[in-house]
Amino acid sequence: MKGNTWSMVPKEVFFTRGVGRHKQKLESFELALRAAGIEKFNLVRVSSILPPGCKVISKERGLRKLRPGEIVFSVISENSTNEPNRLIAASIGLAIPAEPNHYGYLSEHHSFGETEEKAGDYAEDLAASMLASSLGIEFDEDKAWDERKEIWMLDGRIVTTRNITQSAIGDKHGLWTTVVVAAVFLNS
Repeated sequence: MKGNTWSMVPKEVFFTRGVGRHKQKLESFELALRAAGIEKFNLVRVSSILPPGCKVISKERGLRKLRPGEIVFSVISENSTNEPNRLIAASIGLAIPAEPNHYGYLSEHHSFGETEEKAGDYAEDLAASMLASSLGIEFDEDKAWDERKEIWMLDGRIVTTRNITQSAIGDKHGLWTTVVVAAVFLNS
């Protein structure tokens, strides 16, 4: 409702990541959330829209604004393995439009066998591709990410792209290894 003073549209977002290892998969996820600093919140997964004007803040500043038990909306990417020495990654890409009244995109990606850099580039490319499509920017999906990124930046309608990625190698003794990355929204 437009007249309502209470709004569910987040004003700020922060990014965090972590790794957890344990003999139980759920406990490894909990430890990854703990390493990311968000284990004490009731996380509600949401899709991938960055609201217009949503400001990116530091993890430290964001965590200071939250209370244990609070319901927190988040875009989350996670991956787990109990296969010894298996490379896993989780990533979130971000694309912010130049126009402050237009929404941006967050993308989640998780993979096996990809380096942190490759997974991060993929997630960043995915977010930028979704934003470019919503803005009506023509692009060739078969071109390399660096080439498309240059075209989008020159176009001037996409101002920022980046990613946050966490990778890990599966525990050599077969413990569950979990990676988690989150974009955590704040309403205040």
